[in-house]
Amino acid sequence: MNAMFTAYQDELIGEIRRIDGEALERAAELLLEAYHGDRQVFVMGNGGSAGTANHFVCDFGKNAVQGGRRRFRIHSLCDNVEAITALGNDIAFEAIFAFQLENQMRPGDVLIAISASGNSPDLVRACEYAKEHGGQVIALSGFGGGRICEGAAVRLVTPMRSYERIEDLHLILLHMLVCWFKEHQDRL
Repeated sequence: MNAMFTAYQDELIGEIRRIDGEALERAAELLLEAYHGDRQVFVMGNGGSAGTANHFVCDFGKNAVQGGRRRFRIHSLCDNVEAITALGNDIAFEAIFAFQLENQMRPGDVLIAISASGNSPDLVRACEYAKEHGGQVIALSGFGGGRICEGAAVRLVTPMRSYERIEDLHLILLHMLVCWFKEHQDRL
């Protein structure tokens, strides 16, 4: 096999093995608390991380709660192109997510921030807004952390610096959360 493919596999598999299980459990518990409190869950990211956010909203909203029970109220802040471009144009790109939270977020709600660098100004501002208004932040980041991790209730961080591998790991982490809920229906 090509050396690059092997290196890609080896690094990603190594990071999967180093996942902070306690942080992942705290994320599941925080989401479980949100469910029991009928709180909302918001998810955001830029670029590939926006795709991951939207993917998670689909999977989690559809599969986390089975049977006839009430499902999670989960929303992607990056799935409305019209809102994002209007806010970016009329206010500032840094405000595209925080502005949406101003209209929707309540104390106790959860914000999941997904970022390879952890330093995107629009994500940082939204995380700050959430914390200032009683929200809980779950931060998924690469590059060893970043500003979205500051004050986050849960930090799922990798030191990897490859955007592709970081995005792969983030999707795996979020799929693990979906599967945790599918296997713990008795906790709902």
